Amino acid sequence: MHTQTPQQLLNQATLIHNAEAVTGAINRLGVEITQALSTATPVVICVMGGGVVFAGQLLTQLSFPLELDYVHASRYQNNTVGLALDWKALPKLDLSGRTVLIVDDILDEGITLLAIQEKCLALGAKQVLSAVLVEKTLDHTKPIQADFVGLEVPNRYVFGYGMDAYGWWRNLSSIYALN
Repeated sequence: MHTQTPQQLLNQATLIHNAEAVTGAINRLGVEITQALSTATPVVICVMGGGVVFAGQLLTQLSFPLELDYVHASRYQNNTVGLALDWKALPKLDLSGRTVLIVDDILDEGITLLAIQEKCLALGAKQVLSAVLVEKTLDHTKPIQADFVGLEVPNRYVFGYGMDAYGWWRNLSSIYALN
């Protein structure tokens, strides 16, 4: 259990990517995703709550028609260690025969993203792609690879730009790592 205040936690954290790097990555992803999906009229599914900051910025960079939905599936529940996947909300739109783009904050171990992809396919999606703001560099293979990755982060607990540390600091424009 942590004993630091939110400000102490931030003051002792290490800056991994500043706001300019994050914005540049989102702009680049907007171009890449527009090139890949401009004729698909996809359903874009935001993964709550970490993906909401990234999704909000990314959507403004996509210059094609899309429908927006969300899922809420979490393994962390304001902790720094993942637990069993907890489904809080499934997509509301009919995914039958549709191309789906899952938008999430981080690809860590890949367990949550894989489960969401499998759920979308089970709900009838013909194709499921994923875009993550950051991918954590690990020393082992993940069960899923994101189709679009903004930035890489080290194998540390990161927060900011939608990702939290003990429930705090999702609102930061930069990305930090706990020390």
